[in-house]
Amino acid sequence: MNDSLATPQLRLFNSLTREIEPFAPIHAGEARVYTCGPTVYNFQHIGNMRAYVFADTLGRVLQYKGLKLTHVINITDVGHLTSDADEGEDKMEKMAALQGKSAWDIARFYQEDFEADLARLNVQPKAHPRATDYVEEMIAWGQKVADKHCYEAESGLYFDVTTIEDYGRLARAVTEDGEGRIETVEGKRNAADFAIWRKTPAGETRQMEWDSPWGKGAPGWHLECSVMGEKLLGFPFDIHTGGIDHREIHHPNEIAQNQAFCGCGGLSEATNSGARMWMHNNFLVERSGKMSKSSGEFLRLQLLVDKGFHPLAYRMMCLQAHYRSELEYSWEGLEAALTRLKRMVMAAERLADATSQPFAEHPKFAPILAKFEAAIADDLGTPIALTALEDALAVKKVDAGIKRAVVEHMDSVLGLRLFDLTRADLRIRPVNASIDEAEIEDALTRRKAARAEKDFAASDAIRDELVAAGIEVMDGDPLGWDWKLS
Repeated sequence: MNDSLATPQLRLFNSLTREIEPFAPIHAGEARVYTCGPTVYNFQHIGNMRAYVFADTLGRVLQYKGLKLTHVINITDVGHLTSDADEGEDKMEKMAALQGKSAWDIARFYQEDFEADLARLNVQPKAHPRATDYVEEMIAWGQKVADKHCYEAESGLYFDVTTIEDYGRLARAVTEDGEGRIETVEGKRNAADFAIWRKTPAGETRQMEWDSPWGKGAPGWHLECSVMGEKLLGFPFDIHTGGIDHREIHHPNEIAQNQAFCGCGGLSEATNSGARMWMHNNFLVERSGKMSKSSGEFLRLQLLVDKGFHPLAYRMMCLQAHYRSELEYSWEGLEAALTRLKRMVMAAERLADATSQPFAEHPKFAPILAKFEAAIADDLGTPIALTALEDALAVKKVDAGIKRAVVEHMDSVLGLRLFDLTRADLRIRPVNASIDEAEIEDALTRRKAARAEKDFAASDAIRDELVAAGIEVMDGDPLGWDWKLS
């Protein structure tokens, strides 16, 4: 990157302090980030995927600032119950029983689907460690903290949250009433206490179970992130991210484990939490009720693709809202994001034959780049960064190589692949459409010729034929002649 673009300093919202703070890496020249990954018992819905677009954008900004990035997204393939607390069935075991498959096969299938969705959203490759590969380390962790911080109940080994300072500060929940989603489990001392190890009930056999000092069973859900974060990134690392739902139970429990393991004090010193910063994206809101996995045909990225939308239209939709704001999903909103992406791609196509050239301090681009840099440095202000990118694409009478380099530079943060896509890639084409695209293009060519000759009767007849076949001819498209399948 250009040294002249290294200011202003990156400032990020720390959920632990509820303040925007300057970011300075703990280890010079590098950034270490941990992102809570999915429980791979089912497909991920698009609300889940917003968290990974956010985390990827964060990682890209850190790289843009010249830092070497180490970024981990864990895979939960054991331990997560149907509740975020300590009640209900194990999600992996439950889905394995429903599908008549092994829990290991379930985990492998849904992990591969998740990773495919990441690739379609242009999320950069990251380490994806699986919880089941770290069970021995989880047992060792439990042994280290058990004497001072845990107690055994009939159902397992539980962490006593009263043994550490500032439990619940991240969630701003310092009373039992504040932890409204926690269910009562027999044998727990305090409502907020959570399982480090869950024993297999007498007379039952689980597919995923291990021997431990507390009996045969499986680790609690919260333990894996503490163990893998410490093992792969070292305490303290720079940033821990996740969806805002994790801020209430999962991450406070993770922090409590970290405090116990490190033997450190309260959270007035942020690094005692295990990470210097905790960052959370807000919810994607969908009014029809099809966001939840319990709704049956819930909103997956594949459903968007099946309806004809390019996956990067969804990435654009996410970037148009600040990550800490709620984002309301609608098909109309997705189509608007697709149109915006199409405009950018068409502008980039005009630079396809250009070779990137140095652009430092170019008079036409310097203020645009300053706007872009200020936006991303201000807690990942992608909505303004997108407008800066559009400003750059609109600059006229400038060397095409310089313009291309500027656009590539900005797109390295936004991840929209502007020089890899074409306008044709972004047409709305439902998967069940049977009409041949070559036939559509031929009909449009004939219709253009008819209109040029002022043969409007022939032009209208061709249009009527296309409409009857489910093709919307977009005469009023400000981007020029185009079509989409309805």
